[in-house]
Amino acid sequence: MSDLNKFFEKQMQNEEFRKEYNRLTPKYEIIKEIIKERNEQNLTQKQFAAKIGIKQSNISRLENGNYNPSIDFLQKIAKALGKELHIEFRKTKA
Repeated sequence: MSDLNKFFEKQMQNEEFRKEYNRLTPKYEIIKEIIKERNEQNLTQKQFAAKIGIKQSNISRLENGNYNPSIDFLQKIAKALGKELHIEFRKTKA
């Protein structure tokens, strides 16, 4: 196990850290998926922004976690990627 994994496991034992990590997980999962799809389609941020009809800086802010997108905006992103947006609720892990 790497030092980073050991550090992360130790941090996850801290209740405050774990709560904040769990709170942010959905946001970063969405960002990760958008970046993955954009890269798989060989689109730069500028090209991707043009497909959506927005500025490249908005894509940069989104991918850096500095923008909280609306569902409408996520639907535009999905459409530009040739995808459908699906949102689901899952049972909370104990």
